[in-house]
Amino acid sequence: MTTTGSLTNWAGNLTFGARAVHRPRAVAELQELVRGSDRIRALGSGHSFSTVADTDGDLVLLDGLPTRIDIDAGARTVTVSAATRYAELAVALQAAGLALGNLASLPHISVAGATATGTHGSGDANASLSAAVRSLELVGADGELRVLDHPGTVVHLGALGIVTALTLSVVPAFDVRQYVHVGLSLGDYAAHLDEIHAAGYSVSLFTDWGSDTGRVWVKQLDDGSPAAAVPGARPAEGPEHPVPGMPTVNCTAQLGVPGPWHERLPHFRPEFTPSSGEELQSEFLLPRAAAPAAVAELRALGARLAPVLHISEVRTVAADDLWLSPSYGRASVAFHFTWKPDPTAVTPALAAVERALLPLGARPHWGKVSLSPQGAAHYERLADFLALRQELDPAGKFGNAFTRALPA
Repeated sequence: MTTTGSLTNWAGNLTFGARAVHRPRAVAELQELVRGSDRIRALGSGHSFSTVADTDGDLVLLDGLPTRIDIDAGARTVTVSAATRYAELAVALQAAGLALGNLASLPHISVAGATATGTHGSGDANASLSAAVRSLELVGADGELRVLDHPGTVVHLGALGIVTALTLSVVPAFDVRQYVHVGLSLGDYAAHLDEIHAAGYSVSLFTDWGSDTGRVWVKQLDDGSPAAAVPGARPAEGPEHPVPGMPTVNCTAQLGVPGPWHERLPHFRPEFTPSSGEELQSEFLLPRAAAPAAVAELRALGARLAPVLHISEVRTVAADDLWLSPSYGRASVAFHFTWKPDPTAVTPALAAVERALLPLGARPHWGKVSLSPQGAAHYERLADFLALRQELDPAGKFGNAFTRALPA
């Protein structure tokens, strides 16, 4: 199926510039589309806020391809079709007594899109979602199917081909209890940052930077251990939403009620609109050692940030070896900003954030809004990736303005 109407991303801040939008019903149909196009890109769930998936050529939606969720319990892997969303994959894995090691805040996103941009969850010992990828099946520039399993190909920004399926590592299913702690001063957070992020399997701080206080989400394994304490904070008396004023029914169960991994690790339930729904997002991942300095810089900017923020989240991510992963080669701390949907007001605040964080080694998330090209230079394997892209797609069939602007 091919259409020529306009298409927007999830947030509505971007209208794709494609000359045509295609929804193939079979891999063979996709292969013919690729062979016949000079410029073509794939779009996942449309959750990116940057132009990473945009094109002025052909845009392909993959949700018309046959659904695959093929579990190999012996090999501890699952092979999924590219458009599969984490919410549906998680249900199938849980039914088989298996799990992914981690999930992002939103289970609504597609596996292919999330892993192509280095999306992550939280946890000192938990690497990005991309780190679970064992291999990719994709349609190359010649229209042929091939399997790639190189660390330079997993976070690929859509520039190496159109992914049709991914094979992921899985682990035995596990249960989680979720607690929220409120009233934490950011001074106490900075003083006890390592202790706080070690309090659970997955830990997030939420703040607006202007109030100089925060709330901490602690997701603990349900292994009989007592609820972890957060220095300087007190347990919440009822359910909390990360964005103040939003309905807590949208969120996964809290107050220490145990439940399966996929119903606790995300902040939001898949049947509800996640986060605030009307927003822009930016995110920067820094070396873990830079966390105290980054917190100090953002606290100093609090009065400028709070008026244009819905909320900001701080998480930790383990290192991986994927060339374009924001956590390549280093344990990281991730500073996420959910902005109000007002680019005119947000741009100067974001510019101030970048001036503060980029000198500390910040790498911008590929799928979020950023302004300065300096951040891409902090991806030290970028030149290697661009050389690989040239080898696999010499004519630039899968390129776009976003990838062409990457510093060589």
